[in-house]
Amino acid sequence: MATDSSAPIGAPQRKRRVHPVDQVPPPGKLVALGAQHVVAFYAGAVLVPLLIARAIDLDDEALTMLITADLFTCGIASLLQAVGFWKIGVRLPLLQGITFATLAPVIQIANNHGGGRVGLQTVYGAVIAAGVFTFLIAPFFAKLIRFLPPVVTGTLITIIGICLIPVGAGDAVSDPATHLHDSANWRWVCYALGTILLIVLMQRFFRGFMATIAVLLGLTVGTFIAWLLGDASFSSVGEASWLGFTPPFAFGWPQWDIVAIVSLIVVLLVVAVESTGSVFATGEIVGKRIKKEDVAATVRADGLATMIGGSFNSFPYTAFSENVGLVRLTGVKSRWVVACAGVIMIILGVLPKLAKVVESIPAPVLGGAALIMFATVAIVGIQTLTSVDFTDHRNLIISATSLAVALYVQFSQSAAPTTVIEKSGEQVDVPALPGVDEAMPNIFLQIPFSTGITMGAITAILLNLLFFHVGGRGPAVAGGGAITLDEVNTMSKEQFRDTFGGVVQNVDWVLDRAWDQKPFEDVHDLRSAFQEAMLTGSDEEQLALIRAFPDLGAEDEETGELVAVDHKGLSHLEETEHENVVNLAAAYQEHFGFPLVICARETERYDRVLRNGWARMDNSETSEKSFALIEIAKIANYRFDDLVADANPFTSARFTRQPELS
Repeated sequence: MATDSSAPIGAPQRKRRVHPVDQVPPPGKLVALGAQHVVAFYAGAVLVPLLIARAIDLDDEALTMLITADLFTCGIASLLQAVGFWKIGVRLPLLQGITFATLAPVIQIANNHGGGRVGLQTVYGAVIAAGVFTFLIAPFFAKLIRFLPPVVTGTLITIIGICLIPVGAGDAVSDPATHLHDSANWRWVCYALGTILLIVLMQRFFRGFMATIAVLLGLTVGTFIAWLLGDASFSSVGEASWLGFTPPFAFGWPQWDIVAIVSLIVVLLVVAVESTGSVFATGEIVGKRIKKEDVAATVRADGLATMIGGSFNSFPYTAFSENVGLVRLTGVKSRWVVACAGVIMIILGVLPKLAKVVESIPAPVLGGAALIMFATVAIVGIQTLTSVDFTDHRNLIISATSLAVALYVQFSQSAAPTTVIEKSGEQVDVPALPGVDEAMPNIFLQIPFSTGITMGAITAILLNLLFFHVGGRGPAVAGGGAITLDEVNTMSKEQFRDTFGGVVQNVDWVLDRAWDQKPFEDVHDLRSAFQEAMLTGSDEEQLALIRAFPDLGAEDEETGELVAVDHKGLSHLEETEHENVVNLAAAYQEHFGFPLVICARETERYDRVLRNGWARMDNSETSEKSFALIEIAKIANYRFDDLVADANPFTSARFTRQPELS
């Protein structure tokens, strides 16, 4: 147990707070929650090997080897990401799986080098080399985080959820016996909707642990009902062997081809962007701020997992979004649950009989659960987008265009014909290769068009660069858009005072300390400089700052206009109400010796201003200084927004609409 080592000897030891991400559930719950992640993950995990095997004409034995190797290495990759070591792994509840972005290049590489088992040798050489490259570029890629503001990450997370919903819908209308799409059969629809209903009811009426495993229970009950009605079979379980470990380099030693390596490096750069989107989504869900170091750790883990995958007969890895949705749906934030899921997958990878049990879940039942989880991911993206200022037309264009392009590519895939493959003696209906990417003239152009998620991510990043980073010298931050961030970083102290004096009532010591924190990497750093400067002042300096602000409701003696723009809402008060505010401010000034400072923009009711103001008269002078500094920080924050917003007429219009005191 972690304790506070700084406490005096003999004093009660205070427990150190453990973030929910790092909490370890009891063993029984840990296994159940981990199994829930595996069940939600399984269908997507084995689909990529199925598609690749069919396209490169692999034999059935080789297909089985690919699936068991996939599960085994997925488990290792998930442990790397969730548990981590050194600077590898983001240590968040992220389950890893083979990315669909590898489909087109892997199939083309294999077929261009003999196809079948022989072609896989060149594929795995390229996978290992691309994994090494990804591992090495992780710290450099992390520096690009400043090009991933909420408008990009929120749009990407939304795209991930929306683009995956058709995958769940496809399973929801598939025949459990043949896996062929059959939307006309009402029973498959009932299984899907019934599973959704079960999960919803369990979330509503169950409490505690039972509510957190609602998805697992829904899948279990749905499978049991399908089995009773003859739509689920476990016959393949008895036919499977107990042990089935696939050794490293089972298809021969890797072969190295420069074109193949470069094509997979391009894929992994795109995958790194997708993984970053999943990390931001998970960070939003679990309440952890994602930093450059976290992005670097994520990409390193992807690179190392891909190297291991190439050695153990598998493919490149990324975070599986259905499991991100599961974290949000269940509220279970512990990374150790995902670590447990990783261990379970390693076991499934060497025990084919257990893997067949999971594989026997009917497609419509699994599709119903997937629909909820994918939609949940989309909602997380929408939550992120609520912090974006869409009155700025640039943000609107970035998000709308990226979503449109992503759905165009994704819907072209959904409309593409399906192909039927043989698996364990049964026909399995799987999507054919996407339609849009096939129209591209070469493999390097096909890669970005391989999935809607990939194309949406690329579009969002490029548009953000175009609108906010190209053709200027940093974002415009002041002077009606005439002053850029780069120019602020070269300002003299006097120029800085003239430009930003209005933010802090022209108090020089605050401005000078903010100026000392140059250079500013972005607008957020510039804003933080003012906030930190105010907190570092001495008692005398902070008192001078408070006294620099006008009394609440103070007016210009000649014009009768309010002295402070922050008090604009007070102009809507009736004469008697305004007089009451002035009397309050005068009494406060006489009692404490400094003005009553209230951020009027956040005050919705006139009577609340009076009530709170008179109540504060009973406080000590020290307490009131603290209250005043908090209000000043709020005012400075709003004034900073006004100054920055002047660079864009859309946001400027937004910030001139102030709440009225009524």
